Amino acid sequence: MADGEGSGTPDDPWVVSTPPGTSEFEAYRDPTADPPALVVQVGATELRYHLSCIEDLHAMLVEHGDWMPLGNKDEQKEADEGTVEAWGRSGQNPAGGWYGFKKGLRGRFGNYVPPVLEALGLAEVEHNARNNRMRAIR
Repeated sequence: MADGEGSGTPDDPWVVSTPPGTSEFEAYRDPTADPPALVVQVGATELRYHLSCIEDLHAMLVEHGDWMPLGNKDEQKEADEGTVEAWGRSGQNPAGGWYGFKKGLRGRFGNYVPPVLEALGLAEVEHNARNNRMRAIR
């Protein structure tokens, strides 16, 4: 797994790996986007999430107080209850629904956002082949 190299800007993105360590990707903050975005570049595919997802996910994990399953799923599949993925889609989160912007690319929140929190030192993420979890670092 890459160890979160980079400063999280478009010119110097974080270089991180998915929780199982099977794919490397880049991510950066774009506060000038409308709305501000966390941009994730996976090969030729670009995903965008509300930039507030970083602070919101950390706050939720702090409140949760324990390990939480990631629950990585495509947008078209139902997310398992009690997972980071389900929270990233829930009408009960601070965004009031999906953190992802583009229909068809809104899923996989539990795959791409947790490594960013880990790179920022805000969370601990497991790196098993399957069924990974995360928890907040306070």
